[in-house]
Amino acid sequence: MEKVIVLMSTYNGEKFVREQIDSILAQTYKNIEILVRDDGSQDKTVEILKQYEKEHKIHLIEGENVGFIKSFFTLIQEAEEADYYAYSDQDDIWFPNKIERAISFIKQENQQIPILYFANYDYYNTNMEFTGHGAVHKKGPSFRNALVDCITLGINSVMNQTTIKILKEHIPTKSCGHDWWTYMVCAGLGKVIYDKEVVLKYRRHDNNVSAGGMSFIRFQLWRIKKFFVNGYFKNVKEQLREYETYYIQDLSQENKKLLQLFTGKFSLIKWFKKVFYPKMFRQKWIDEVFLRIIFIIGKL
Repeated sequence: MEKVIVLMSTYNGEKFVREQIDSILAQTYKNIEILVRDDGSQDKTVEILKQYEKEHKIHLIEGENVGFIKSFFTLIQEAEEADYYAYSDQDDIWFPNKIERAISFIKQENQQIPILYFANYDYYNTNMEFTGHGAVHKKGPSFRNALVDCITLGINSVMNQTTIKILKEHIPTKSCGHDWWTYMVCAGLGKVIYDKEVVLKYRRHDNNVSAGGMSFIRFQLWRIKKFFVNGYFKNVKEQLREYETYYIQDLSQENKKLLQLFTGKFSLIKWFKKVFYPKMFRQKWIDEVFLRIIFIIGKL
């Protein structure tokens, strides 16, 4: 049976990490190794992880606090060779067939190119009580979407060996997220598979770093703060420029031209082409309108 390595980063996750690890160990697909990097936890997370390591259920890397993005890229660098890889947060619960289902999709594709599989999920609160269904991406994945949005979350992503080999070659310094970077790499250089089946319970609580599952009003306040106070668009631009440095030569002509609308010096021609681009970048019209306004005022 081909090997799968699950890459998990933890930080102060003592309340939930057992449930997550146990759900991975309970997968119907059995040839799975779990590589965990602790990002400087100050609670009992490491103590819990060492018990799992003692029982030969995980491999543990203890590290200083560098943030979840650098922590995941460290995991990518340290991961041994396997046939498939999956990202994992510390506080969700996977359905038993998550990995088996993902591999059944990936195996149908050309393994010489990077393949990324991602699926749907449901929202749960801290006590693992159902609160709602996750977003259904009717437009699906695309390279243009990957430039401005990350619809593939680490929690629901499984990749082939080629993807990790490519990621290892160029570990980014300006990435907005390991999952977003992986999405851009696979959308531009390979293929992204979207599965509408729900494969996990996505736990949402006050410590989550993303906005999924928020109420409409709370989400809009979060969006304003992130986009206009925290320098979000500057970070996205830096991510796109670094991506261009590494992969521009590997893109199709159409995707090269699309990427270059967001990189390099500002020009009225680029501005016009972005504002009036004939295809949607985002999944929903309300988000698309918001994005076009961002284009108009020159933030991205």
